[in-house]
Amino acid sequence: MPEPLARFVDLHHHAGADLYRRRRSVLATGRRYAELGGWVVVKSHLGSTAAAAWEARQDGLPVSGSVTLNDIGGGLDIRTVERAVFEHGDDGPRLVVYLPTLVGSHPSRLNRVPFHPLMDVPALRGKRISESLPAVREILRAARDLPVVIATGHADRAEVLTVVDEAVALGLDRLLLTHPTHPMCGITQAQVYVELTALTRLLGHHDEQRFAEVLHSHPRLVHSSDLGQPDQPDVDEWLALAGKWFAEAGLTVDQITRCTVTNPAELIAR
Repeated sequence: MPEPLARFVDLHHHAGADLYRRRRSVLATGRRYAELGGWVVVKSHLGSTAAAAWEARQDGLPVSGSVTLNDIGGGLDIRTVERAVFEHGDDGPRLVVYLPTLVGSHPSRLNRVPFHPLMDVPALRGKRISESLPAVREILRAARDLPVVIATGHADRAEVLTVVDEAVALGLDRLLLTHPTHPMCGITQAQVYVELTALTRLLGHHDEQRFAEVLHSHPRLVHSSDLGQPDQPDVDEWLALAGKWFAEAGLTVDQITRCTVTNPAELIAR
């Protein structure tokens, strides 16, 4: 668990350098979350933020890292995961390992600007989970013995369910569903955590009623920002909006604490 216990824990925040331009660097993001009493897990679609997160913690900042297994960052290779684990050090919470996010093509409502002028984003797209199941199984198997949390990345429903089945079969005890679009029901064999992001609500993918339904749908739900985009709300604005949304949804103080502090902190605790 992040120490000292943070006022809130954001498991999903984009910082530069990344596929697209972000509001802040990893260090600047850490300073902002420190000001607000939070803990942040920084993410980049280009690969690993592990080393940058380690550096931030050496300055006393509340930051841990992740690695996204897109082809450009090393792909679905256990060595990519191991390298990020080593870079992350042994002084912080677990590393979050995202299965591929640069898969297929889907419309976006975000105003995205590539981070580098030479970057051809469509050309960076790689294979889906369904096309790489042997490699996914190897990573899930290795994750049982590493200080990591596996997140499903940008997988479709069938792929998510396949990963859940594989995780249960292997006895993997931590799994985070990234951007779930439906409640996960009847899965009790593994410690499955369901992520609900602020960006999903801000982009209009969930209205007030649907957002409230998902908030109440799962005991291990975590509320993350998925922010960091220059044209989206900043951290303090997100916290204010989240408070309003939680009140509208009728969440108790205990429910709010669980999805913003307890559940995300438990998920990344060593």
